[in-house]
Amino acid sequence: MAKVAFIGLGVMGYPMAGHLKAKGGHDLTVYNRTAAKAEAWVKQHGGTAAATPAEAADDADFVFTCVGNDDDLRSVTLGDSGVLAGMKSGAILIDNTTASAEVARELDAAAKARGCGFIDAPVSGGQAGAENGVLTVMCGGDEAVFERARPVIDAYARMVGLMGPTGAGQLTKMVNQICIAGVVQGLAEAVHFGKKAGLDIEKVIEVISKGAAGSWQMENRHKTMNAGQYEFGFAVDWMRKDLDIVLTEARRNGATLPLTALVDQFYGEVQAMGGRRWDTSSLLARLEKK
Repeated sequence: MAKVAFIGLGVMGYPMAGHLKAKGGHDLTVYNRTAAKAEAWVKQHGGTAAATPAEAADDADFVFTCVGNDDDLRSVTLGDSGVLAGMKSGAILIDNTTASAEVARELDAAAKARGCGFIDAPVSGGQAGAENGVLTVMCGGDEAVFERARPVIDAYARMVGLMGPTGAGQLTKMVNQICIAGVVQGLAEAVHFGKKAGLDIEKVIEVISKGAAGSWQMENRHKTMNAGQYEFGFAVDWMRKDLDIVLTEARRNGATLPLTALVDQFYGEVQAMGGRRWDTSSLLARLEKK
């Protein structure tokens, strides 16, 4: 059992912290910008709610962060009330936010300056993966720090891998989002085409999902897409945030991502349709509107 702090109790962080308490058996202190959410978590799971990130991190062995973006991450880690101000020497900061590789390297340097370790550890698997404790965790950092952190991360993960030095976890998550963007657009076009052709989509998917075209998105989203329901999982607003990170990094490293850039524009059209909180499979709604 370790003393653990968890910062950010959103759709993902709330159940992830719960697994650290229930499955990992750790002593949890939580912080959330909306204090009522932290109080609700404590009422459900036990542990303690802190008034600031620094207070939550005080004497913790491991500090987890799971917030919205680079700026949110800096706000809860840096400064007098940030977690690094409260962390003891030798503690490890594990960031589950999907953020830039640049901010990961920034936090790694800040953590090392305080004698602490740092792992960038973005996750994939969505809300369902967080709730079921079966997330895929892509890590960047020093191997010795990773090996200390891994048994704790295992509480909410199905797969945990060290991808390379600091920032490699975030870069791997960018690869993940590039793949998802292309797959979802292809699935949306396929369902749209099948409908226009007068095919029974359920029968089509039953057959092709067992072949080379099969994917997680096809298995888990085709029924809701076919029904025009887009209230399941990762929101369009979040995907556009992630794709902005991807495209910014691509401009930096010289990668050419024409499909990713196009799908990002398509998601912009979905947002304009009022689908900011629809899930990512709502690319089909854009096609059916035309």
